Amino acid sequence: MSKNRPGESSRRQFMATSAIGTSLVAVGSLHAADVPLAPPDKQPPDLKLPKPVKRKIGYAVVGLGQLAVEEVLPAFGSCESSKLVALVSGHADKAKQLAEVYDVPRGNIFNYDNYDEMASNREIDVVYNILPNSMHAEFTIRAFQAGKHVLCEKPMASNVAECEQMIAAAERAKRKLMIAYRLHYEPFNKKAIELCASEEVGPIKLITASNSQNVEAPNIRLSGELRGGPLGDVGIYCLNAARYLTQREPVEVFGYAHQPADDPRFREVPESVTFVLKFPGGAEAHCSCSFGAAESRFFRVEGKNGVVEMAGAFGYFGQELRLSNEDGSRRFKLKPVDHFAAEMDHFAECILRDKEPRTPGAEGLADMQIIAAIEESIRTGRSTKV
Repeated sequence: MSKNRPGESSRRQFMATSAIGTSLVAVGSLHAADVPLAPPDKQPPDLKLPKPVKRKIGYAVVGLGQLAVEEVLPAFGSCESSKLVALVSGHADKAKQLAEVYDVPRGNIFNYDNYDEMASNREIDVVYNILPNSMHAEFTIRAFQAGKHVLCEKPMASNVAECEQMIAAAERAKRKLMIAYRLHYEPFNKKAIELCASEEVGPIKLITASNSQNVEAPNIRLSGELRGGPLGDVGIYCLNAARYLTQREPVEVFGYAHQPADDPRFREVPESVTFVLKFPGGAEAHCSCSFGAAESRFFRVEGKNGVVEMAGAFGYFGQELRLSNEDGSRRFKLKPVDHFAAEMDHFAECILRDKEPRTPGAEGLADMQIIAAIEESIRTGRSTKV
């Protein structure tokens, strides 16, 4: 057997290794070419299909004003557990037109005279009360008497006594009452609550909140008889935010109202209201609301360790949340939701699973008790205990 010349063995090994490498590249190229560029059957491999819902909760929307027409009715298209099954209005032509648009049977259109006949309609599980504030108590109580659950817009009622009557009616009927505080179901405000409870912010010292818009007449918000005015309509957002951000109840309030004599829009209700809430431990919330100012919807929370700010805080969309502390500044990117769909589905799930809503009647009552104290402070010019 002949001996290999020096270096021959290493050259042969190199050639053999090179040949194997070349063949692997060729095989790899072949396999890569076999991988389809389009998904099989034109279906994305990571496509997640929604799961079928066994039963959807049927809603009757009561009061077909601007909020119902522009926000609530379209929101059913984004719901998973809720569906629109009935309409209640004092305007027959409007109700018929909307019933056609949303495929509501003519037999499921009611008015305020035959409202109580909903008791015999098994499709209706919930009445969503979007009537003027002065009508909330009557039509909520009548809905309970008809055996329905109720989602009621805020403010809950005209006064504390009416709130208590609504809660008692729900208990008698063994039905659920939820107040439509949509921001409790909105991801940016939920994140703000989480941040305010964290060490990143620390104990809260001061909250500043504003919710203002320019309201033109005619508008039910400008009617004293219908319990309009900026405090209950838009100021309640600042009030409720101060409570959910601190997770505490105020013990004292001071309020001031401005009602200009030279603007006929405000002959029955104030143009603007400012108020201060004092919380146990020394935290304060300074809040303002107006029906005669440019749009402003924000809050700012100053804690011992950091600051949380939300632009567009109380709007239907466009929230911008930022945290600033010694580590720098962070802006949170969260997936927005339809606020009304989120709150209706939450209530639907509470009914399906027999759970207490996150914003029950007690939440609306608490706000009305504070509003009553603010109004008392405005009348007397002195701070009022809550």
